[in-house]
Amino acid sequence: MSGHESTFIRVADTSEIPAGTMKMVKAMGEEILLINSGNAYYAITNRCTHRKGDLSKGHLEGNIIKCPVHGSKFDVSTGKNVDGPTILFIKGKTGDLKSYQLKIIGNEIHIAQKS
Repeated sequence: MSGHESTFIRVADTSEIPAGTMKMVKAMGEEILLINSGNAYYAITNRCTHRKGDLSKGHLEGNIIKCPVHGSKFDVSTGKNVDGPTILFIKGKTGDLKSYQLKIIGNEIHIAQKS
């Protein structure tokens, strides 16, 4: 371990993201998607790794977000690509999403800044 502690920045309040919903925020020059799945909060990059689809317009079911463009599916708890994309009935594979460390302080959602 390097001994460096992450610096966290406030990006939203928990009241802005009820259970089963998500919200895109801009922080550190990036679009970050905040997700509340089963009252657990996650933060991932908002743009699909396949064709940069806007995941905030995607479909959230449990811990899986589906991209509205070609249907790539990602686990919001890890950012891992779990399925797709599918183009003309052909299944492909795309990269994983970046996930961000976050913590809840009171009713505020904070994410770790880039080091």
